[in-house]
Amino acid sequence: MKLFAGLGNPGAKYAMNRHNIGFMALDRIADDHGFSPWRGKFQGQVSEGRLGGQKVILLKPETFMNNSGQSLRAALDFYKLDSTDVTVFHDEIDLAPAKTRVKSGGGHAGHNGLRSIHAHIGPQYDRVRMGVGHPGHKDAVPGYVLRDFPKADQGWLDDVLRGISDGAPYLADGDTAKFLNAVALRAAPPRPSTGTKAPKAKTPPDPAPEDTRSAMQKLMDKFK
Repeated sequence: MKLFAGLGNPGAKYAMNRHNIGFMALDRIADDHGFSPWRGKFQGQVSEGRLGGQKVILLKPETFMNNSGQSLRAALDFYKLDSTDVTVFHDEIDLAPAKTRVKSGGGHAGHNGLRSIHAHIGPQYDRVRMGVGHPGHKDAVPGYVLRDFPKADQGWLDDVLRGISDGAPYLADGDTAKFLNAVALRAAPPRPSTGTKAPKAKTPPDPAPEDTRSAMQKLMDKFK
């Protein structure tokens, strides 16, 4: 069994914030893969289903971002899971928009949701880092992540969420490479063929017929 946790803040006010991209990813997975209806549990919202060969619990903590670890700790204790069974989906300001990376273990890099998770379950869990870009100065980060995605970002955002849903079964089975490939096929699909055909080679002209006239005949023809 695996636990996929998406980070965000509860309520309509925050629903389209950059900080809520983790919630968005889990909503897309649940919709696309026929998971059970969301229900309140573990200080959050839970949905259950199967991805690949794994039973997967989707969890959206409703403790607000800074206390996300409380919800994860409660879920792990109930299902008797280890932190290594957890994958956390979260916004990442150090990645350009539409970039997605997977990381196992390591620090929280100042992300308050990850900081809380570290405090409650330790650092040994997987993360799907979903790039939202950086505002340019660290003092602007709080306001930036708590603002909605602009309309101009809706195209790449939808592609990334669809790609994450496409690749979710691979992620549940531990195949990170195939998961990231599924995301890339949505977020940066191969360019279609232009349909331009290579120019046909020109057919060489027929060789001139061989001149079989005698020298005398050529001379006579010249003075005709």
